[in-house]
Amino acid sequence: MSESIDRRAMLRAAAAGAAALMLPGGPAAAWASTDEQRLITWVAAIRRAGLAAGGAPLGPSVVRVGELARGTRYVAGTLDAYLRGHDAVRREPLTLSLTRFDCVTLVEACVAVSRVAREPGAASWSRFGSAVERMRYRGGHRGGYPSRLHYFSEWISDNAARGLVRDLGAELGGVEDIRPLRFMTEHRASYPALRAEQDFRQVAAQEQKLDGHARRVIPTERIPEVSDRIKTGDILGFATGIPGLDVTHSALAYRDGEGVLRVLHAPLSGGVVEITGKTLPEYVAAIRRATGILVARPLPA
Repeated sequence: MSESIDRRAMLRAAAAGAAALMLPGGPAAAWASTDEQRLITWVAAIRRAGLAAGGAPLGPSVVRVGELARGTRYVAGTLDAYLRGHDAVRREPLTLSLTRFDCVTLVEACVAVSRVAREPGAASWSRFGSAVERMRYRGGHRGGYPSRLHYFSEWISDNAARGLVRDLGAELGGVEDIRPLRFMTEHRASYPALRAEQDFRQVAAQEQKLDGHARRVIPTERIPEVSDRIKTGDILGFATGIPGLDVTHSALAYRDGEGVLRVLHAPLSGGVVEITGKTLPEYVAAIRRATGILVARPLPA
């Protein structure tokens, strides 16, 4: 059930799916989506492992979801699929999936599933959707296309302002990046939604509001110095020197069984969710035009 759905449709689908899963067989049981089955299975796995206990850090459960998602295929542009062939300004539907990811939707999904696991009662698609919506949109409120947090540095700062993550840039000694963010409006043709003049103006206004809000980037050469302070499950944004752009990729910090810091992500190049063979410093050093990383720690909602 990887789809774009509004709030009412999402609630109806969740209720119908939950009922279907309780039946032993037949057409109703077959109706239940792979996405919803994954949600229920992954939440159960987190709870069995004792990772959903109140007061425990969220990071270990976040990366556990990422481990369970390994091998899931990368699909680009799912959040913008509803825009194809349409110019009209409209309320953006809430696009959800646990069976296909891009780099940002993987991060959102891992954190959202972990938060659902901490809530009492059975996991539900509506709870998962609410958790994603709170992260994906400015102030947690979904409106039109411009309400989405398109620049990942703003995704971090907006979520930090609402207590959903802690921005670690300052405490890790990040260097201020004060370059203006204009990539979307300067590459208007690459964004279908910006064909609509109203959406274009709103995105341009939001870009201007970000002026003066510095991003704190840990430079590539300094990552080895702070690696021991980055915890498994921390959220990573890979900063870039491309004019007008803040981040080109997002991921999760992952410590393997020997404590080595690697990257858990959904890469376009690999085509599936994976854990890198390279360490985090090695991975960043190999990215063309990378300038360092942004780091945030997910917090229980």
